[in-house]
Amino acid sequence: MSMRIGVVRFLGTNCDRDIYKAVEWAGHKPHWLWYADHFDSNDVDAVIVPGGFSYGDYLRSGALAAKAPVMSDLVKAADKGLPILGICNGFQILCEAGLLPGALVKNEGLKFVDRWQALKLENSCEHWGADKLQQTQFPVAHGDGRFVIDDEGLKQIQDDGQVWWTYQEGNPNGSVADIAGVMNKKKNVAALMPHPERAMAAWMGSDEGLQVFNPQ
Repeated sequence: MSMRIGVVRFLGTNCDRDIYKAVEWAGHKPHWLWYADHFDSNDVDAVIVPGGFSYGDYLRSGALAAKAPVMSDLVKAADKGLPILGICNGFQILCEAGLLPGALVKNEGLKFVDRWQALKLENSCEHWGADKLQQTQFPVAHGDGRFVIDDEGLKQIQDDGQVWWTYQEGNPNGSVADIAGVMNKKKNVAALMPHPERAMAAWMGSDEGLQVFNPQ
């Protein structure tokens, strides 16, 4: 079923066009959501917060974007149960906005990592259709991708099944418990650091990213 999916654009976002095209390839209708505007959650069936370098990662990755006007409506939409997906910088923004647990900080070794990365699906996310991919590979490209959370928080998200993806065959950034993606308690908000939109066709190296862009 074709859905209308909002794609949020911030100053500095550079994966927005990739997400727009990925949504089209998955058979849905993308709709731009500008960072300085408000939106009605009834006008979209889901929202994706793309990767990039919003506000040039100034201050802290995702911190300024999390205060943008569009985010106040995104928080309300999340409370209503709207499916929301964050990718890379989108993951950072959702954590900074309090929609996801934990935080993303600089990689161990302080180096930008750009490579294909093996992943394992730890818990199902019914709103984003990647459940058929028990294991896959997506590209990672980030400098601030190390997921951190305190011991109590880690136990809670593990007990509640909020860990979405984990890194396999090597941890690219030092994330605690090899975590590559998490969900909120209701599991309508989910995010991952790897880029499924860069694995949409065989000529890219894999077409398994298509599975992710199917919100229910």
